[in-house]
Amino acid sequence: MTTPRPAVFLALGSNLGDRAAAFEAGLRLLAERGFASRARSGLYETEPVGGPPQGWYLNAVVQGETELAPEALLEACLAVEKQLGRTREVPNGPRSLDLDILIYGDVVRASPGLTLPHPRLHERRFVLVPLAELAPGLRHPALGLSVAELLARCPDRSQVVSWQGAGIPT
Repeated sequence: MTTPRPAVFLALGSNLGDRAAAFEAGLRLLAERGFASRARSGLYETEPVGGPPQGWYLNAVVQGETELAPEALLEACLAVEKQLGRTREVPNGPRSLDLDILIYGDVVRASPGLTLPHPRLHERRFVLVPLAELAPGLRHPALGLSVAELLARCPDRSQVVSWQGAGIPT
């Protein structure tokens, strides 16, 4: 009997180049490293939050599963970002692709390299809106509130609008 793999939710963001193509390439490369996408939100154009003046982002959330441990999944995400041209010269600066682990099953941990669930998940509309599209009833493992409840309480009022371009390829 196999142990069920935990549901994992990743956030994708980009505000440089062909943003939707970066998502497609990133998910393909993550699949090669052991992350299987199972459901994908629509794409959202979002106002930048924090950091220097920069262009709007394209954001989405993907639900999937993996046999990778959380730290190994983080390493895979960072490797994919780098492979697709991400540099980290300016904090919260523009990026070709940003991959964040939002939720990894019921795992709650805070270590120097990885905090789960993502420590600012409940403060970011650009993450909560697409996450609520996929899993409004999903409970935050540490806060105990559903994604819909977190979105309703979110202090962030930045703009998050459905993007009219093509969705993430299935």
